[in-house]
Amino acid sequence: MAESSLLSRLDGIEARFQEVSTLITDPGVIADMKRYVRLTKEYKDLEKLTAATRHYRELMGNIDEARDILTNESDEEMRSMAKEQLDAANDELPKMEEQIKLLLIPADPEDGKNAIVEIRGGTGGDEAAIFAGDLFKMYSKYCESKGWSVAVTSFNEGTAGGFKEIVFAVSGEGVYGTLKYESGVHRVQRVPATETQGRVHTSAATVAVLPEAEAFDVEINEGEIKWDTFRSGGAGGQNVNKVESGVRLRYMWKNPNTGISEEILIECTETRDQPKNKERALSRLRTFIYDKEHQKYLDDIASRRKTMVSTGDRSAKIRTYNYPQGRITDHRINYTIYNLQAFVDGDIQDCIDHLIIAENAEKLKESEL
Repeated sequence: MAESSLLSRLDGIEARFQEVSTLITDPGVIADMKRYVRLTKEYKDLEKLTAATRHYRELMGNIDEARDILTNESDEEMRSMAKEQLDAANDELPKMEEQIKLLLIPADPEDGKNAIVEIRGGTGGDEAAIFAGDLFKMYSKYCESKGWSVAVTSFNEGTAGGFKEIVFAVSGEGVYGTLKYESGVHRVQRVPATETQGRVHTSAATVAVLPEAEAFDVEINEGEIKWDTFRSGGAGGQNVNKVESGVRLRYMWKNPNTGISEEILIECTETRDQPKNKERALSRLRTFIYDKEHQKYLDDIASRRKTMVSTGDRSAKIRTYNYPQGRITDHRINYTIYNLQAFVDGDIQDCIDHLIIAENAEKLKESEL
């Protein structure tokens, strides 16, 4: 891209940054939570772009200055310093251009949110549930390495181990924008612990990663929620089966996309504290409704971008874990590595980085930057 063309795209960036900086200190804006959150997010994005723009203009200035010295200066020491400055600026300029191009692409507004992750055993019976448990351990270790917190909301254990289904919340910085690439069908090829003749079986588990809805994202009439409490089971503790800490909510909701009313049923038994369980059940309710209401928006993005990396299609087979060969293959980007054990121990960042690069390349091509 020509320098003048890129600079023309940057016109007005600093002015808008100053405008947003003023707006987020306005009491009237702060009182409007939705607008305040939107402007705060825009401020953070513009702050990065403004800093990159200033550095880019500085590099351009250094190049002009160095060229002027080389044209008009006879002092060899000055010329030598100018040559070094010119070479350094010319080396860094293309990198800054790529960084700015990526920053100019509108970010997914959901990327900065926390996430709700749902893992369900698919085809394969007991082995699928065991594999779902392995995936949960993998994500737990990965989240720990990122400094993110994981809170299990609900689970249904498999008869031979693992989980038929497990739902957990992940909170931290940029969680959804990272974990969203994990949505889809994960396939495992290995000899199950339940196999007596040493045959390799193929099983699957589905992973759904949803942006966690905040209170102001979804309007819920809490007066219409029907609450039940029940005794929460578990290992140990004096209040097991004695205190009704488990909660169940029922909420009638009209799907704006279909016009059909449906009852939402959510249970939460994560803690022995009933108020905390109620709070987490409400969070899941908000996320469920938010996800449903925004599915059309997500479908529109998927059809418009047709990106191979994160279409949001939860039925797409995205990755194979082949134990006999020690191989991981991500089918979306033909990414194959042979460090399966490290991968299932949480070392998945390299794969996610490749997915991000692939999607960014598609975005750049689409935006014609």
